[in-house]
Amino acid sequence: MKNPTIGFIGLGLMGANMVENLQKRGFQLSVMDLNKDAVATVIARGNATEAASPKELAENSDIIMFCLTTSAVVEKIVYGENGILEGIKEGAVLIDFGTSIPASTQKIGKDLAAKGAGMIDAPLGRTPAHAKDGLLNIMAAGDKDTFEKVKSILDQQGENVFHLGPLGAGHTTKLINNFMGMTTVVAMSQAFAAAKLAGVNGQQLYDIMSSGPSNSPFMKFCKNYAVDNVSDLGFSIANANKDLGYFAQMMNDLGTESKVASATSASLQAAFDDGMAGLNVPEIFDYFVKLKK
Repeated sequence: MKNPTIGFIGLGLMGANMVENLQKRGFQLSVMDLNKDAVATVIARGNATEAASPKELAENSDIIMFCLTTSAVVEKIVYGENGILEGIKEGAVLIDFGTSIPASTQKIGKDLAAKGAGMIDAPLGRTPAHAKDGLLNIMAAGDKDTFEKVKSILDQQGENVFHLGPLGAGHTTKLINNFMGMTTVVAMSQAFAAAKLAGVNGQQLYDIMSSGPSNSPFMKFCKNYAVDNVSDLGFSIANANKDLGYFAQMMNDLGTESKVASATSASLQAAFDDGMAGLNVPEIFDYFVKLKK
């Protein structure tokens, strides 16, 4: 696809930096976000306009990109009045960069296909700083021909672009990845909290655990907060809680369940309810320390 017009919805930290990267590379964009300051920043750089509705954005775009918070928001923008489904052009492609429920993604893809449009789910790894430089990890999935149609654009947004299989495989992989990572962080944070409550030196605990097979970057993130009071894993308890909920729903859709996810989710939800939603996940250590019968 040569010099496509891109419609981009969702100008949070990640999305705004992705748009800046695309603008630096000369793409013409149509954008939408509830944050009008973010929209104004994009337009001030040039080669961008604000769409009045998702339908208008779709009518004027060859590729539509989402970087949104939840599956519910994605479905509202696709199916709502003046939504994407009303305006999408035959031959256009919708790319969902967020973390969504695979069953929802597959449903949207089927409805877009009925309009002659394609869909790729492409959740992201790495940070907003990587997004600005086009160095993200992109876990893309969908029909191979549709993927090849947009791969050259994905290559300008990601250093590593993977094609993982049919539509939904990207969101499935991201949820599995986040389930494993966030469960690890919650467990390790409680390990450091247990040490503190028991009067065991946290640094010594880290030195012992990190010299064995439990050593990992996640352990270092947990130690950095629990021992050094440095919060450097930029992923919030609210986002982790959402993703664990999505993982549990995905497992239910697969006809099974995850008791491990339920336990992790219960801890995240308790910290969320305790006012810690915006804090980084390793800070759940503080919740565990103060949690007593």
